[in-house]
Amino acid sequence: MSSTITTTIAATNGVKVKVDDLPTVRPTAILHRTPWRPPVAVSAQGVYVTLEDGRTIIDGVGGAAVACIGNGHPVVLKALKEQVDKVSYVYNMQLSNEPAEELAQILIDSGKGAFELCGFAAGGSEAMEGVLKLARQYFYEVGQPKRTNFISRQLSYHGNCVATLSLSGNPARRVPYEDILIHEGYHKVSPAYAKRFQKPEETEEQYVERLRQELEDKFLELGPDTVIGFVAETVVGATTGACPAPKGYFKAMKSVCKKYGALFILDEVMSGMGRMGTMHAWESFGDGEAPDMQAVAKGLGGGYASIGAILVNKQIADGIRDKNGFWKHGHTYQAHPLACAASVAVQKVIASENLLENGRVTGEYLASLLRQRLQSPNALAAPYTFDVRGGGSFWAVEFDFTGPDARKVDLRGGKFAMIVQARCLDEGLVIMGMTGGANLEGTVGDHCIFAPAYNVTKEEVEKIVDIFVDSVESVLTESFV
Repeated sequence: MSSTITTTIAATNGVKVKVDDLPTVRPTAILHRTPWRPPVAVSAQGVYVTLEDGRTIIDGVGGAAVACIGNGHPVVLKALKEQVDKVSYVYNMQLSNEPAEELAQILIDSGKGAFELCGFAAGGSEAMEGVLKLARQYFYEVGQPKRTNFISRQLSYHGNCVATLSLSGNPARRVPYEDILIHEGYHKVSPAYAKRFQKPEETEEQYVERLRQELEDKFLELGPDTVIGFVAETVVGATTGACPAPKGYFKAMKSVCKKYGALFILDEVMSGMGRMGTMHAWESFGDGEAPDMQAVAKGLGGGYASIGAILVNKQIADGIRDKNGFWKHGHTYQAHPLACAASVAVQKVIASENLLENGRVTGEYLASLLRQRLQSPNALAAPYTFDVRGGGSFWAVEFDFTGPDARKVDLRGGKFAMIVQARCLDEGLVIMGMTGGANLEGTVGDHCIFAPAYNVTKEEVEKIVDIFVDSVESVLTESFV
């Protein structure tokens, strides 16, 4: 591995390299989330980012499925500049602001009757934290204080706060904090991951029924009148890689919640706001089961501002309004005028430029190219390409090195997805490489995620696939024994 980025990432994954092989970078005062100092971006336009070394790279994953209309859109820049001249900040417990009011109405209207009220946060983890607290507040207000339990799924992720990480079923992210996570009140059931966990003798309907029964059994174990709600990512994001649930799954899960008076809660921080080709990810499934509560974030502001939101139906809204009357939760930057102004502009761009349709078309094109280049019988990567899955502008490739051809590959202790991510960056492409989503322990599995801007072109999709496949094949070729 001659490139500096690949060498550094490989070194952090157990590959023995000489110290002299590691890159020399100027010092940083940032406590980074990586063992290396990431390349510094100095400018960006659309899906292209220019680095301080002069290279221009293409962002195939929107940062973390965030930059849904790319960088530098003139409509959003204009809205931000105008809002700075009007009101840059007010505290939402003292004053509301025009863009916040407008954005809330846009979000409520987008649900087509599913939602009644909207609350704001400064990001996805904050939004999910707000969901947990408002769900509990609702039952407290309506006289059901015994409801203290949440049920979520293994191989899930709901945020990096202590409470949201306690709710999550992502083993790798939980490990360092296990002793300080909250265990009482947080319970897990199986993931809806048919490709890995559906039994060979099961039909899809039987698999869904097994999961429905497991959820009901968990309700009965805990006491049905103690459960606040069932929480799930509509499409699982980074943990298992753009993994949709089987047909009929959400209808079945919601039926259990409804039977016992609990809330059906969806986390659409990553998959919502157009990422699946519909404004809300639950709309992309045939059953179209709207949640009682929902969190959104990334695609809401498109990366132009830090923002998240929670959406609640009329039942919850009435439960709060008829009792205490307000949300007993908040943060300093909630409903920030600049963030809301940027988000209003992003949502108007998505609507006016018909970007949901473009995302669906280019997303299917991306998937077809990935399948053609990776899964065709003569493809070098075919024996190791386990799945290509997703929808809209949200796709992932899962690789598997447990089959009979695995002995031909020696990654020298490294993680394939991470090495491929690094190689892609060397070659001018940003993707998201993740590991550990192929078993419940989170110890095996490699997948690479794509979440380009909704306004990406077919030519840019071709460039993304070309670089990615070339990177996968070069890493494989270097690893063959």
